[in-house]
Amino acid sequence: MARKRKRSLLEQVINSPAEKEESTSPKLTKYWLQRYNLFSRYDEGIEMDEEGWYSVTPEEIAVKQAERCRGKVVIDCFSGVGGNTIQFAKVCSSVIAIDIDPVKVEMAINNALVYGVDDRVDYVVGDFIHLAPSLKGDVLFLSPPWGGPMYNKVETYTLDMLQPKDGYKLFQIAQTITPNIIMFLPRNVDLAQLEELAWLSSPPLTLEIEENCVGGRIKGITAYFSCCAV
Repeated sequence: MARKRKRSLLEQVINSPAEKEESTSPKLTKYWLQRYNLFSRYDEGIEMDEEGWYSVTPEEIAVKQAERCRGKVVIDCFSGVGGNTIQFAKVCSSVIAIDIDPVKVEMAINNALVYGVDDRVDYVVGDFIHLAPSLKGDVLFLSPPWGGPMYNKVETYTLDMLQPKDGYKLFQIAQTITPNIIMFLPRNVDLAQLEELAWLSSPPLTLEIEENCVGGRIKGITAYFSCCAV
């Protein structure tokens, strides 16, 4: 029997009696219109909360990021509803997906089931910062909360705007696990700060910066740090 898909919060709003009035709001509809960019199998049972709509990595970008980790053990430190986790699970030897919100973890498990990769992921409900001393992996993926959709209203996004800790602190914590770190950040991030993270490390790390586009529009920046090619 096919599994009946729960309607997301955004779908409930858009399909409410106030549909005509609310659906004209770009704040609500722009994410809905991009749903297949976020999850190509969206109609097969994908679940997201409100934050998930504006924070999940578009699938096309997540695929490219995962390919750089093929065959590795990856730790997805702020896994959310699982967009990156799913793509890591397709090509990596194993994935540890961490999120502090148990509701998001349940959604991530559901979404991995939709893609048939749930058996390749170890899900952890917890705070990455507190769990870090016990974690082991080849590559660490950092896509912490950017502070909501208003991040693009500032001219330059600085690392201290990341949550729940500033980017410098998160990077230091990540380095206690592995020097192979991938950060997915806003398109307006201060690139000089990323270079600073690399050369201030001991020993200095190599850094590759990649602009990530979907449909010809830049959606974010991926920074690949390593002591050797990842």
